[in-house]
Amino acid sequence: MVAELRIKNCESSQSYPKLITINIYKIQQGPALSQSRSLFFIHKNILQQNTKNMDTYKISENGYYGDFGGAYVPEVLYKCIEELKHAYIGLLESDDFQKEYRALLKDYVGRPSPLYEAKRLSNKYNARILLKREDLNHTGAHKINNAIGQVLLAKQMGKTRIIAETGAGQHGVATATVCALMNMPCTIYMGETDIQRQMPNVERMKMLGATVSSVTSGNMTLKDAVNEAIRDWCCHPKDTFYVMGSAVGPHPYPDIVARLQSIISEEIKVQLHDKTGKDHPDYLMACVGGGSNAIGTFYFYLEDTRVKLIAAEAGGQGWNTPFTAATIHSGSVGILHGSKTLVLQTADGQVKEPFSISAGLDYPGIGPVHAHLAQTGRAQVYSINDDEAVRAAYELTRLEGIIPALESAHILAVLPKIKFKKSDVVVLTVSGRGDKDMQTFFKYRDYA
Repeated sequence: MVAELRIKNCESSQSYPKLITINIYKIQQGPALSQSRSLFFIHKNILQQNTKNMDTYKISENGYYGDFGGAYVPEVLYKCIEELKHAYIGLLESDDFQKEYRALLKDYVGRPSPLYEAKRLSNKYNARILLKREDLNHTGAHKINNAIGQVLLAKQMGKTRIIAETGAGQHGVATATVCALMNMPCTIYMGETDIQRQMPNVERMKMLGATVSSVTSGNMTLKDAVNEAIRDWCCHPKDTFYVMGSAVGPHPYPDIVARLQSIISEEIKVQLHDKTGKDHPDYLMACVGGGSNAIGTFYFYLEDTRVKLIAAEAGGQGWNTPFTAATIHSGSVGILHGSKTLVLQTADGQVKEPFSISAGLDYPGIGPVHAHLAQTGRAQVYSINDDEAVRAAYELTRLEGIIPALESAHILAVLPKIKFKKSDVVVLTVSGRGDKDMQTFFKYRDYA
């Protein structure tokens, strides 16, 4: 397979090639991923071990989670990626960065986000269910945790311009918000399909002063927005910082996003102990598209095998149909947006168009960390169809008075699929609020 990254209409004082061709040969599907798949991955617990290998699920020095990850980028971006790779850990762990980052999370975002005990939901599913309320953050989702951190990184690295991609618009709004706060110019790439179904977020980005660039190639959704953002970055590598919204892309982006979103599980540890006296839940649950909120939820529990990690991806009309975004169920190993991961692709390696009712999960790949967690059996991954997600959103709304984002509704739809014990403590992350999805909820209300 040969992937072409075409650079069009570059406006830069430097001379960059108008066409970059990257030879990327499809990585054949290995035996660990060629087994038949059921409706969701069910693995025997192959990790019944003590914590001898504390780094089993953390990123390696060369940017891999097991077999997945790495940095597959055009030559023009090599210097940018190398600069970021050598700078990010030192900057993220510095006292100055942490002081400013933590202060903004507390006073600007409103963290810690609550850990709310959902009593009516608990009664229905015969377990003690607590909701990590990322929907109550400033801008309405978990995305602000990452956006603040990456824009601070950009400033410390001397970058003067921010670009980002967005699907549901939450990452775009979060990035535009931080850029307004820090007085930095910002361009957000968004597929035209997503613009039409997420218009309130588009208007919020514009109100915040960002330029929203409509992408009309491909399926006009998240994948295509990422493509255009990368093209922009190739044209302006010297002054531009790409704020990646999910745990995808070339190393070190998956690790940067994971570290910045790990505030979610950091807080869960403290809050759960205060509420239950336990230092761990029995189940941790989160939806996964690229995987930023899921890795943030799982981060500090990855090596704790007492905790069952449960993820939900977007099945669309069914993981075994052409209309799906269930990459872990239906994908095979390949290269997408600079990373070796699981990809929805044809037999000859062409990327398939994903399909989901949820703009934020409508992506043909998965973060490499989640590909690794699924492959090793550390995470159990369910494919949730559109109708199931809508029903789950209405259920939470009517039981608890919380309207979740469509993304979050996918993990809520897993609850009836698990046979809990009354004593089980379940922590489920509500990654965002449903304001942006009201048009879709109205359109598909018959599903409920």
